Amino acid sequence: MPDKTTSWTERREAAIPRGVGSTSPYFMARAEGALITDVDGREFIDFAGGIGVLNVGHRHPKVVEAVKTQADQFLHSCFHVMMYGPYVELAEKLNRMAPCRGPKKTMFANSGAEAVENAVKIARYHTGREGIIAFRNAFHGRTCLTMALTSKVKPYKYNLGALSVPGIFRAAYPYCYRCPWGKTHTSCGLHCAEPYFEQDFFKHYVDPSEVAAVIIEPVQGEGGFIVPPPEYLPALRRICDDHGILLIVDEVQSGFGRTGKLFASDHFGLEADLMTCAKSLAGGMPLSAVTGTAEIMDAVHPGGLGGTYGGNPLSCSAALAVIEVMKEEGLVGKGAALGARVRAELEKMAEEFPIIGQVRGLGPMLALELVRDRRTKEPAPELTKALVKHCQSAGLIILDCGTLGNNVRLLMPLSITEEQLSKGLDILREGFRRVAA
Repeated sequence: MPDKTTSWTERREAAIPRGVGSTSPYFMARAEGALITDVDGREFIDFAGGIGVLNVGHRHPKVVEAVKTQADQFLHSCFHVMMYGPYVELAEKLNRMAPCRGPKKTMFANSGAEAVENAVKIARYHTGREGIIAFRNAFHGRTCLTMALTSKVKPYKYNLGALSVPGIFRAAYPYCYRCPWGKTHTSCGLHCAEPYFEQDFFKHYVDPSEVAAVIIEPVQGEGGFIVPPPEYLPALRRICDDHGILLIVDEVQSGFGRTGKLFASDHFGLEADLMTCAKSLAGGMPLSAVTGTAEIMDAVHPGGLGGTYGGNPLSCSAALAVIEVMKEEGLVGKGAALGARVRAELEKMAEEFPIIGQVRGLGPMLALELVRDRRTKEPAPELTKALVKHCQSAGLIILDCGTLGNNVRLLMPLSITEEQLSKGLDILREGFRRVAA
């Protein structure tokens, strides 16, 4: 008799199109905290967190209880048909928490991509302009508009219609490890900010008077957890202000304690005009938000924003529980300590294994860039895939990322235990020994 994994795999292949990719060959049976058990009883330590969705961990009891309590009352009405309290209460909380300018308002959708689409719609409506500037290595989603904003071609954009979306312009992101101008951060004079935009980009690609918004991840996610120099985002804020351009900050992956602060923007003292969040907002339930300056958010006419499931009552209730858990358990502070602990271990691995070109990230949002040669920085995507595969087979779930496919990202729940963390890091270290041999 075949094992359950084999049976489920055969059923998956018969029922689901090949375009729906999966990064591991396993099927979950249950999960709790930072541990996953598959259908055949194998146990895995989760360093992926559902791609940054589970900062409070799998099935946090308070989140589960909030969903159950809400389910006993009602599942759906559509907020546009009959309103309900959790939507309003959660908007009030995000308005107090989000690092945006002035009085704020919030709307809800289902996914990060939907939040980005709505933020772009609001920015275009408010400014009367069409242009949107996104960045190299960015990831903002897979819908037609967000696919055009996303940078990586394969697998996200190839032959899927992204070329047909007008008004999108691509700027260089401050990726200091692979600086597009061949400069170093200590001597470049922050060339990627005012000099680049004012002397190059606005002259050769789009006039700033035609730009509605710049959208940026304060720490790039799928792009490889690339962190800009500390002076960069305040400089970008000034550039936007000088030209009447709105700044959309995409905190979908970097928000809710992922970087050792509540939002990555807080590391830079950055205030957005519009901010998107999703992923860990609702602890595993589908929910996203656009929060922004009230005047900008109110620009759109009634009925111009929304959707049937946006701000689903179960998801809003889960998010309210997530916010409560993060406060009660001090998860932002725990995340900062976790990040320092993990980074120290990764730096030791980098000393031992020359294929680690760089350790980078903020707080516990950390990545390793793998190279064949540190001098040339030649990417090593095949070693990255081998490392991911080995770790999975040894009971550790990790993810690769990056436009060049040579980064490993770590997104373990902030509630992970010391025993689980140590075991996971040991598996990762042994993985490097295997692939670097």
